[in-house]
Amino acid sequence: MLREKSLPNARRRMRGALAYQSGLQAENAICADYLKRGYVLSETRWRGRAGEIDLIFTKDEAYFFVEVKYSATHAQAAQSLSARQLMRICASAEDYISQTPKGFLTDMQIDVALVDRSGALEILENATI
Repeated sequence: MLREKSLPNARRRMRGALAYQSGLQAENAICADYLKRGYVLSETRWRGRAGEIDLIFTKDEAYFFVEVKYSATHAQAAQSLSARQLMRICASAEDYISQTPKGFLTDMQIDVALVDRSGALEILENATI
């Protein structure tokens, strides 16, 4: 009897572990793409008061805050980002900027990077609500 009750929990843990690994692979693919295009990686999974930002890059005296979304399709990945989550990312980006030395980089952009099941990437630059 105990075994039957633990089976759904085991499946849930396995799904969670697979989702976590898929997310890491998606972040690695996006990171490699940005690096290939000349961006400099500053932070991964940076956590501020408002929440976490997946990737932070610099390029041309600007910060680029990247939220990575993985799903079966780009459309499904994009749909998983809510306006509330985007506002949280904006607040986290402002928190990050406030902790940097004044006069360094002041321009910022928030990108949403989508990765589908086949590994294809799509970058939505300067995402806004």
